[in-house]
Amino acid sequence: MPEELLINVTPLETRVGIVENGVLQEIIIERTRKRGLVGNIFLGRVSRVLPGMGAAFIDIGLERTAFLHASDIVDGRGPGEPTIESLVHEGQAILVQVTKDPLGSKGARLTTQISIPSCHLVLLPNASTVGISQKIADELERARLRAAMLELDPGLDDGSAGDTGDAVRTTGNHGYIVRTAAEAATAEELAADMQFLGRLWTALERQVQNAKPPQVIYEDLPLALRMVRDRTATSTEKIRVDSRETLQKMVDFSREFTPAMLPVIEHYSGERPIMDLYGIEDEIQRALQRKVDLKSGGHLVIDQTEAMTTIDVNTGGFVGHRNLEETIFKTNLEAAQAIARQLRLRNLGGIIIIDFIDMADADHRRQVLRTLERSVEHDRTKISLSEVTSLGLVQLTRKRTRESLERVLCETCPTCSGRGAIKTAETVVFELFREILRTARQFDAQKLLVVASSPIVQRLSEEDAASLAELEAFIGIPVRLQVENTYGQEQYDVVFI
Repeated sequence: MPEELLINVTPLETRVGIVENGVLQEIIIERTRKRGLVGNIFLGRVSRVLPGMGAAFIDIGLERTAFLHASDIVDGRGPGEPTIESLVHEGQAILVQVTKDPLGSKGARLTTQISIPSCHLVLLPNASTVGISQKIADELERARLRAAMLELDPGLDDGSAGDTGDAVRTTGNHGYIVRTAAEAATAEELAADMQFLGRLWTALERQVQNAKPPQVIYEDLPLALRMVRDRTATSTEKIRVDSRETLQKMVDFSREFTPAMLPVIEHYSGERPIMDLYGIEDEIQRALQRKVDLKSGGHLVIDQTEAMTTIDVNTGGFVGHRNLEETIFKTNLEAAQAIARQLRLRNLGGIIIIDFIDMADADHRRQVLRTLERSVEHDRTKISLSEVTSLGLVQLTRKRTRESLERVLCETCPTCSGRGAIKTAETVVFELFREILRTARQFDAQKLLVVASSPIVQRLSEEDAASLAELEAFIGIPVRLQVENTYGQEQYDVVFI
């Protein structure tokens, strides 16, 4: 399904809204002070070995030590499952890559199976295979790509590849994964990627030789450039960005690495903030609420906990037109489609339990499950589904690599001792900046007054004072601050004078 990407850039954060058929499906937020670590490579030091867990804690320079399981360590000693003690020891320097950001109270998850992506390929320095993305369904195209890789690298041997082309053995130094974006790519483009990745890995190896743990060796691209790298011209209809500086970086990157994407990248210069298009700002606010209303009158209730996420389906005000079973069936069908969207929109991961309304008809249960399966097919994140149980429960797992939308934008509420969540002061300040900009554009004001709670005014006066001054210079209007002690952290008013 063709998608449109809207990219909102400020000095403090980058937000990407992924829209399909005019509806927001996914929101990705990357803050300058809290960039994600997935894909980053570190030279770490083993701080503790845990034989009982078959794992080790690795110091990579973060607040919490990271977690490395024995199954994620490249061994190279043949079949069998070696113990963690035989693989690493305390004090050892080890090259690792982050596969999961620190989540909640857990440290980052690591692997020694390094992978570095480019436009068309993923380099696997410690592997001996070349894989073709399963999302490239055309067998002729898979065969063409396999043949191109064999021709480019004389070290490749397709003796064990079989007829599917899913894996090609290599006797060379590196392995590769041919990405979905490589569909229809020329041999010259594949060769350019191989040369680029080869040069990059050689440079990283030199850096490792001179590094002292803990030290970062490689950082993944910023969010805006990753969107250009990881998307394809066939699946992406348009990428609109509201920053000319970021636009130029994206164009330069695309011209060198992804020329097919150049025609879809454009600057957004509209009067309305880019995230007001398609009601994205409102969608983000709704995605932070527990209750999700369905068009029929039913609703979902979504609760995130440390262990899992639960989704409860209710008929609500939907009474149907025929009988109770038909009402339940239609509510569950609508809920299945809505749930697939909410998983992406809220970036829910880990174990997810869906409590569908009990259905007596076995055929109805099958249809609801099939609808859910079809609806999650567009999700780029790996999802595994179970059957509907006799209680109407469906268990699914969705790979979790970064924090959910709620965990990014909100913090545990001190007033309710963790039973709820409020937006962080940082999030409220960013919203305030956008509201100030919107108010200045809409009204001919000589001065603006911001009324907010004490923590927000304090942050605006101290930590974000420079950003506020830049905003004042940009809109050409002074902004005064006033504390209102009765306001909660999320409450504020922007008054024009």
